[in-house]
Amino acid sequence: MSAQDPKIWFITGSSRGLGRALVAAALEAGDSVVATARRPEALAADLAAYGDRVLTVALDVTDADAARSAVEAAVARFGRIDVLVNNAGYANVSPIETTEDDDFRAQFETNFWGVYHVTKAALPVLRRQGAGTVVQFSSIGGRVGGSPGIASYQAAKFAVDGFSRVLATETAPFGVRVMVVEPSGFATDWAGSSMTVHDVPDAYDATVGAMNRLVRQNTAGAAGDPRRAAGIIVETVRSGEIPGHLLLGVNAVTMALDYSRRQLAEASAWEKVSRSADFGEPYPAPLPSADLA
Repeated sequence: MSAQDPKIWFITGSSRGLGRALVAAALEAGDSVVATARRPEALAADLAAYGDRVLTVALDVTDADAARSAVEAAVARFGRIDVLVNNAGYANVSPIETTEDDDFRAQFETNFWGVYHVTKAALPVLRRQGAGTVVQFSSIGGRVGGSPGIASYQAAKFAVDGFSRVLATETAPFGVRVMVVEPSGFATDWAGSSMTVHDVPDAYDATVGAMNRLVRQNTAGAAGDPRRAAGIIVETVRSGEIPGHLLLGVNAVTMALDYSRRQLAEASAWEKVSRSADFGEPYPAPLPSADLA
């Protein structure tokens, strides 16, 4: 199959946001789509015009059996899966100290274990085909981290990145490619009705409260255009080479470059101390001065 041949996409979280935009972009490119969502009936009417190029499937990504059934339905209809997109996810807001354990765990179930279940269900298909692309939606926070109030979401995105790096190594011999997408803010419902903001104690107003006001009460809205992002992803997947990580949005690029520079500076400043932990290396090593650390 050449890069320009029609593709079969399997997309989770298709009913809104970047997932919905990606469904449209893939169909506009002439591809076929298995659009999954908890409530696929929200998609059916809008996609009816594409006829048999669309299959809508109910899928709760936290259910491993449901993931396997959805993959089986996709293969039964189209015979293969060329592009698997793990997009489903959400975030709620509260400080770590006051987050209910069940809420923290439920977010992680969707944002990490959902990716795990769907990826694992599709792997036998991709391996037998000897080809395929896995697109894992993370966020720039999954690289940089530190966004107050969404610890479960960001922890899951870091886990998705680590999982995807191993996945890429293990599946490369089968012709499977893996790309992690890291967007900054986009004009979707991510910070709208999809997000529950719990009470923020006064002690956390300067961190969690400030971030909530910046994200939820910013009248200017997010800078990212979901249609453009979806178009970029479709074009990139169709290309001969894909990046291991695809940054989307000005803030994503700015934050990633700044983070990498700070990481390199810190590792360099502490290099002698870090090396001194091994047998045969000079020990003790002087700690770097405060202005370099």
